[in-house]
Amino acid sequence: MSSISTSDEADEQQLSLINERKQRRMVSNRESARRSRMRKQKHLDELWSQVVWFRNENHQLLDKLNHVSECHDRVVHENAQLKEETSGLRQILTDMQLNSPYPLLKDLEDITCDTAYLGSESSNQSITSSSDLLG
Repeated sequence: MSSISTSDEADEQQLSLINERKQRRMVSNRESARRSRMRKQKHLDELWSQVVWFRNENHQLLDKLNHVSECHDRVVHENAQLKEETSGLRQILTDMQLNSPYPLLKDLEDITCDTAYLGSESSNQSITSSSDLLG
């Protein structure tokens, strides 16, 4: 009978040891799950922070794009006006040369015009006014 009770006590100690190990493993698993949830929440918070930053960056870039687009439209319009004005002035000059009673004015047709110089002067004025628009 004493061997049975000793055996029962050994079984109880073993069961107690097993239960204690299960309890420690359960506590350890809970702590590990808590740390995992905290890491996941931190990662989610960082992602939301990035979303906010990217939305702000996108908004700023759209504002810049709209501003540059408006400036581009103004420069294109100004360029069209200058081309129209140039064409009109050429026509006036041609009419003056053809209808002039003065022979010297007709001889102006033979004189070459430095269009590169005129073009650079015109584009310098356009660039100046265009840079004012972009400024």
